[in-house]
Amino acid sequence: MTLPNKQNAWVLGIFIFLGLSSLGYLLGSSAIKFKEYERTVTVKGLSEQEFPADIVIWPIQFTAAGNNLEELYEAIEANTSKIREFLANKGIDKQEISFTSPSITDKSAQQYGGQDRAEFRYTAIQTVTVYSTNIDSVRKVMRELSELGKQGIVFTSANYDSQTEYLFTRLNEIKPAMIEEATRKAREVAEKFASDSKSTLGKIRRASQGQFSISDRDKNNPHIKSVRVVSTVEYYLSD
Repeated sequence: MTLPNKQNAWVLGIFIFLGLSSLGYLLGSSAIKFKEYERTVTVKGLSEQEFPADIVIWPIQFTAAGNNLEELYEAIEANTSKIREFLANKGIDKQEISFTSPSITDKSAQQYGGQDRAEFRYTAIQTVTVYSTNIDSVRKVMRELSELGKQGIVFTSANYDSQTEYLFTRLNEIKPAMIEEATRKAREVAEKFASDSKSTLGKIRRASQGQFSISDRDKNNPHIKSVRVVSTVEYYLSD
């Protein structure tokens, strides 16, 4: 090989070496930056608040029994009228009071051989329902219902369909503030983590809002609702 050719080969080799070195440096630097960019921390923030329920559904259920079906219906109508009048006198709006058709059971149709005859052939269950937004007034009347019991009306309370319900329907009104609080608390946790790890908290990589849950504050205060939501937020970290 002639001298010029050797020089050209050396020059070409040097350029190739420098090119590969530069490429390796750039790739290595990019990998390090990419790795640093992918450092993240995932935290959760809780927002929990208590609110009064805004609707009460109060089913007032009573029973009656007899051997004459016509007289039984008359007794049911009389008791229903007493309940409606009692509620109206206590300040419950008549439009908030409704009632269903009574459920009648004919015990003679359920008799099997060898069983004793029931004292009353017919039994009836009637439900008068109060649907109101004036919860304080309704709860006050609940404590006074025994006044009707003294008039001979037999109330039931053990049935599942006679349980009082309290509803909270203003969730959309409180959502923005609670989500903001949950997100703020999540950031506070992330900042503490970053500080402890000698890092700097960056932007949000991703965030997800958990489902809102509504439950009774406790079994003795079902008219007070506990509303909670958990937000999950992932932040970038850097040195």
